[in-house]
Amino acid sequence: MLNIYPLLLQLPIGTRNPDDNNPIDLTSAFDVIVYIILPILMIVFYIIWRKKKKQDQDRE
Repeated sequence: MLNIYPLLLQLPIGTRNPDDNNPIDLTSAFDVIVYIILPILMIVFYIIWRKKKKQDQDRE
């Protein structure tokens, strides 16, 4: 039992194992929106916000 005990502490029972992950399914509309479109929109909106903030500071 003492030899097995450190192995039992590695991954708690009932948690997801990193090996259980599946690749992104690009045929699913949800996956495409969440993993491709939303990150691109976030970057674009951040760039627009930053430009607008810089323009507002230049006017003052």
